[in-house]
Amino acid sequence: MGTSASLSLRLGHAFFSTASLLFMCLHIDFYNYTAFSYLVTVMGLMIPWSLTLVMVDAYSVFIKYLPHQPRILLVIIAGDWVLSFLSLAAACATASVTDLLVDAGGSFCPTKSCSRFQLSATMAFLSWFLSFASSLFNLWLLPSL
Repeated sequence: MGTSASLSLRLGHAFFSTASLLFMCLHIDFYNYTAFSYLVTVMGLMIPWSLTLVMVDAYSVFIKYLPHQPRILLVIIAGDWVLSFLSLAAACATASVTDLLVDAGGSFCPTKSCSRFQLSATMAFLSWFLSFASSLFNLWLLPSL
């Protein structure tokens, strides 16, 4: 937290979360499947979380000051862990439902819609990876405080 590496992880996390949400919401019938609605809900939670931490990291990098308090860092680590596992569950659910729809044929999912759902799941997996990496790096930083 408070480094340029953390800032780049947070920016990537915010980008991939937003991309996942946009690819899912481009198709009007995403709400017909619970897994897709779950992905939209989780990404809707992750975007403000990551953008808030982007602002904190940017302030810390450019001003060169951030009070490193163990309690604050512990809350950030806990939030990252919870949201990263929620996003992993949403990405897995979306990928599996999309795979079932593709295997079922074109009557359930037109090719253009299925490709958007697959892109959304891919972006959600990338977002999870960056969120989990950031959480592990912060967990590594915690004992040094």
